[in-house]
Amino acid sequence: MKWGIDTWPGRTFIGAVNDEDAPNVLLGAPMDYSASFRPGSRFGPEAIRQVSYNLEEYSLQLARNLDDLRFFDAGDLHLPYGNVSRSLELIEQAVIKIIDNNRMPFVLGGDHLVSYPCLKACSRRWPGLTVVHIDAHADLRNEYMDEEYSHATVIGAALKELAIGRVFQFGVRSATQAEHRRAQEETEFYPFAFAEPLRRVIEEIQGPVYITLDIDVVDPGFAPGTGTPESGGITPTELFAGLQILASREIIGFDLVELAPAYDPSGITAALAAKIVREALLLYGKQP
Repeated sequence: MKWGIDTWPGRTFIGAVNDEDAPNVLLGAPMDYSASFRPGSRFGPEAIRQVSYNLEEYSLQLARNLDDLRFFDAGDLHLPYGNVSRSLELIEQAVIKIIDNNRMPFVLGGDHLVSYPCLKACSRRWPGLTVVHIDAHADLRNEYMDEEYSHATVIGAALKELAIGRVFQFGVRSATQAEHRRAQEETEFYPFAFAEPLRRVIEEIQGPVYITLDIDVVDPGFAPGTGTPESGGITPTELFAGLQILASREIIGFDLVELAPAYDPSGITAALAAKIVREALLLYGKQP
């Protein structure tokens, strides 16, 4: 299948190699059809790539360089605007292609619904996989505005329909009463913080692990460019600390969602997202 856009310097993430057989694949999923407040996250992958050229390929925090890792930037999938079911199918097919070739998927959203087909593909390969969900919102509704599949229902739908095991939720600071009850009953729920509770439970996180990260987990003072900003969030420093802790686990997939660059003229949210992607590649990427 064709991946997506043609790739060229400035439209690929910094450090990407022109090798479709690289062990790691960065893929854009520019779908924001279920955005409940402010749309625009379909432009997130492009913004992340563009601002990545402000970064060094070397991570001072990790003492590693993107040269140490081979990853291919497959560009953005061509998704049919407004067609949710077909778009979800195309995302799932792309992730299946990556993992069936023993490569590691790094997916850029798009709204959080793009995580559903990623989890669907990965849970078929690794039934019972563990999900680490880092987000300002619980995303555990059964439906939102009469829609079963939405960025507000993605974790709830995954729990109900997919072959996943334990779900660890960190940083959540917004939920309905019903979602709160469901989190207490069905997930490992650690609201308001990330790194500190993660340190306490890291040994409980076992087996293949999929990480889904909503940029709005970070306080909007640091990351205003998102569709549903929620005050009282974690700092970027805490986020990076937590991501490093997770590197001790068997990470088999990663996504970063909900960057909506139009709401941040300064570009600091895209800059943060690009750094998250660089660190995630270095922390979780498969070695050649």
